[in-house]
Amino acid sequence: MKSKFIILLLSITSLMSCHVMKPVNENTVLASQKAIHTVMDNWHKDVINYELDSYFEITDDSFIFLGTDPKERWTKDEFYKFCKPYFDKKTTWSFIPLWRNVYFSEDGKTAWFEEQLTTWMEECRGSGVLVYKNKQWKLVHYNLTVLIENEKVKSFIELRKE
Repeated sequence: MKSKFIILLLSITSLMSCHVMKPVNENTVLASQKAIHTVMDNWHKDVINYELDSYFEITDDSFIFLGTDPKERWTKDEFYKFCKPYFDKKTTWSFIPLWRNVYFSEDGKTAWFEEQLTTWMEECRGSGVLVYKNKQWKLVHYNLTVLIENEKVKSFIELRKE
């Protein structure tokens, strides 16, 4: 009886392991990378072209934007209110990607990226997270950082104290 129970337990365990998520295949990754590059390139272009609605269509309802100022942590609605006057006056910003690396979760439904940007603040770095839902990639988190060389940090800290 004990051996039948052990065999049954091993069989159930074996069947359950068949449902373990497998990594996405290379073709899917390449297609998703291309899609994410397109989404992010369009997101940056929407700002340059004053396309406020398109700029926010890419973002998920749970979107968070972290800007370069310590006070800049915005929800989607807050960031929209911040952006709207700039888009209305056609005085938006221009962030041009120099490069971008994209990474995926094993199931291929979550992606994160890092990108180097040319901006009015010189070179910056952006990073973000996208989720695949309803057959499209949605940006859920974006973090923009100003780059500063390590040897200049002390001077930068003094500037922040002013």
